Amino acid sequence: MNPYSVLATKALKIYLETRRVMETPADLPKEMQERKAGVFVTIERGQELCGCIGTFLPIYANIAEEIIHNAIAAGTEDNRFFPVKLADIENLNFTVSILSPPEEVAGLDDLDPKKYGVIVKGEDTCRRGLLLPDLPGINTAEKQVMICLEKGGINPETEKVSLYRFTVEKYG
Repeated sequence: MNPYSVLATKALKIYLETRRVMETPADLPKEMQERKAGVFVTIERGQELCGCIGTFLPIYANIAEEIIHNAIAAGTEDNRFFPVKLADIENLNFTVSILSPPEEVAGLDDLDPKKYGVIVKGEDTCRRGLLLPDLPGINTAEKQVMICLEKGGINPETEKVSLYRFTVEKYG
């Protein structure tokens, strides 16, 4: 297993055991300790989604801290799902997506749902909707943007929107 998913699993397990956020391990690969990036942690049981939370821009000191905090949030704070129980940890798969910085695009022609994730931002309300790339059943840029609008509670008929795309390095 890769060090990204191992850290995500360990972070949630320690949190569920102790209700404390673990310290960042000193023996992690250099990139995890020095690089800053947005990170999403996705938790699945087989093909069933159990939690997915992240940051599209970094808010912590490094990727390792982003993974630790987002793994805990994905397992305990994603209000679409029941919180993960300690007994379930061994049966779950953790995928870590490291996001590139978002870049603004002119329109749908600049998007590819297999290659790029999308952020839709409402200009008037500052609401946002985000969708990671290469998700099952999302085969068009139109569908990707529609889901982002819905997630962000953005009405494109009454509000101007901006589109951003990003790539991910996926570890799972």
